[in-house]
Amino acid sequence: MDYLDFDFLDFLDILLVAVLLYYVYKLVKGTVAINIFLGIAIIYLIWKLTEALQMELLSDILGKFIGGGFIALIIVFQQEIRKFLLMLGSTNFTSKKSFIRQFSFLKSEITEIINVDAILEACKEMGAIKTGALIVIKRNNSLDFIKDTGDLMNLEVNKPILKSIFYKNSPLHDGAIIIEDNKIVATRVILPISKEANIPLRFGLRHRAAIGITDKTDALALVVSEETGEISYIKDGEFVLFKNLDELNVKIRQDLSN
Repeated sequence: MDYLDFDFLDFLDILLVAVLLYYVYKLVKGTVAINIFLGIAIIYLIWKLTEALQMELLSDILGKFIGGGFIALIIVFQQEIRKFLLMLGSTNFTSKKSFIRQFSFLKSEITEIINVDAILEACKEMGAIKTGALIVIKRNNSLDFIKDTGDLMNLEVNKPILKSIFYKNSPLHDGAIIIEDNKIVATRVILPISKEANIPLRFGLRHRAAIGITDKTDALALVVSEETGEISYIKDGEFVLFKNLDELNVKIRQDLSN
């Protein structure tokens, strides 16, 4: 009987490919790019099948398509590739806890729930008195590279604290706050400003900063306009205005659970 020559390096090879595919899927999940990703995966599987069946003509055509389309894929997935590289570059490999938490499929299903109700209630009350606010909620990608631009904190998320931080005479109201594991971990954070020309001129620096950080990472952002009091929700560099806070509450919870 023949046995497969399967050793530890083969196992490690398969494991690393699985981890890579997992993170690629996490980056494109919920975006238009997921359909492109699945289409490419199907074409690749068909190519390998035609090779195994020795269908030379079709295999040659698909092989040239896969090989020649590499540069095109980089262009199509440039935003996702940028997020992936940023995630790797901002991972603290010296911290065992931080490193393991990057592999979210190893985490327990029981995670600390962020107090979304308190965040939205604070935003609603700040909007009513035209108090500007910029709140960033961490998901999977590390935000250590921007937390250091502000003041590190360790405050539990609740409505009074959120309102006091963004109170106009507060020394902490400038910049953004970062929420992680139901804790306000940084205030007065400076975010990267988006320079996209298609952003309407009526949106100020808070909105551009929210678009900038959500375009570069998978974080979520909430912006309370100082001019109109409107609450904007930003994800993947795109923002939506919710008139109904209950719908926004459900949307945030869904995005945090993904």
